[in-house]
Amino acid sequence: MQDNADRKLFLGARLKRVRRDLGLTQTAMAEDLGVSPSYLNHIERNQRPVSAQLLLKLAETYDVDLRTLNQSGAVDAARLSEILADPVFKGFSAPRHELMQAIEEAPAVAEALLRLYQTFDDQRARMRAANEQGEGLDDGAPADWVREYLQSRGNHFPELDTLGETLFAALQHDRPAHAEGFEPAARQRLAARHGLTVRTLPAEVMVQWTRRFDLHMRRLLLSETLGPSSRAFAIAYQLALSEHGPELNAMVEAANTPDEPTRNLLKVALTNTLAAAILMPYAAFQRLAEESRYDISRLQAKFGVSYEQAAHRLTTLSRPSARGVPFFLMRVDQAGNISKRYATGAFPFSRFGGACPRWRLHSAFRTPGRIITQIIETPEQDGKPASRWFTFARTVSRQGHDVMGDNQDLAIGMGCELQHAHRLIHAQGLDLTHPEVTPIGPACRLCHRHPCAERAAAPIDRPLAVDDWAKSVSPYPFAPA
Repeated sequence: MQDNADRKLFLGARLKRVRRDLGLTQTAMAEDLGVSPSYLNHIERNQRPVSAQLLLKLAETYDVDLRTLNQSGAVDAARLSEILADPVFKGFSAPRHELMQAIEEAPAVAEALLRLYQTFDDQRARMRAANEQGEGLDDGAPADWVREYLQSRGNHFPELDTLGETLFAALQHDRPAHAEGFEPAARQRLAARHGLTVRTLPAEVMVQWTRRFDLHMRRLLLSETLGPSSRAFAIAYQLALSEHGPELNAMVEAANTPDEPTRNLLKVALTNTLAAAILMPYAAFQRLAEESRYDISRLQAKFGVSYEQAAHRLTTLSRPSARGVPFFLMRVDQAGNISKRYATGAFPFSRFGGACPRWRLHSAFRTPGRIITQIIETPEQDGKPASRWFTFARTVSRQGHDVMGDNQDLAIGMGCELQHAHRLIHAQGLDLTHPEVTPIGPACRLCHRHPCAERAAAPIDRPLAVDDWAKSVSPYPFAPA
């Protein structure tokens, strides 16, 4: 413990990024913090450590969350290592200290490498699919860019939370007499202020759509396959667009998206965020979350939302004056494909691979609708010690009818650092002081845990250690470092 307390903090690159995000010169920031410009310059160049007094002054002056300074930014050594583990870089290796140096001294270059690899990896997957199907290529998918942008913001948009609370209050005030719930008030506001009506149509009419806006007839068309919570969310989405389209467009412009498809997808993501803020206004939602010890079923009942909607909202509670537990969330299908990945905290997701099979997220499909818990431990990373996380997972039903499939369930996995677990109802009765812990790892190509019967590939930086006289429990035994 004493070693950690005495450890000097060199946060030059991250402090410089904060300053640039605020649009300040070194002289201006130095004046605000009460230090000399030369001293601040030395800190940004990692020639001086950051003192506790300066960190506190930084938080007080600019309302900076100090936890974000001690977390990796858009790129960290683990992510660069994951990229370099790709077979395309076979024969090339970079020591960890070189990766750290590149990130600290040239963060923009490191982020450019990440974006370039994401584009390459996506195009490679599309070429493979096109070759298998005999089809041509379409435009690159923008999902990765949008996901990284949301993560860079900590999945928290205070301006949208404020708009959502204001609109929720207006709906409560204008709610029709004897009408209960969100939907009647939202339908009335759409009709009165925007001349829009809402109609529910048979699945045979909607075919591939669950929600569609008919601009010519000024109608929001919803599929009958949507449940009550999904129908309410679709109406909230349309209300968000109708009331605050200019603000959403301005946020998309400020994000500087690389192309039109990415721009469109980001607008959808931000509109979804605003819709959630309308249905689940920040202060009321965060207050009940704390009072109920993050009982998602209570949140569902109070706000008329689905399990997934409430779970997703829990990953956005980062308001400085009323922070929630810093959750991460991952959604997968039965084939292991990841369709959602968000984090308020710093869970070490694998960006270019699936989740570790030792995590019980994948076991949720065996017990549909039931919550299963697990305490996991992620390995040491970037000089940080191993971390322990309390996790829980359950299945949810897909919304909307798919004539090509059998409407298979999805699994939602959530968790937080073990130090926050005592605040959760799901951890009630568990021994959090001496817990049973399951070690997990990142993508197999980066994982050094051994032995592991679930291993799907050997680490890229370790040679295979196959012995014809003995058989390991791991399909890919490897030599130690």
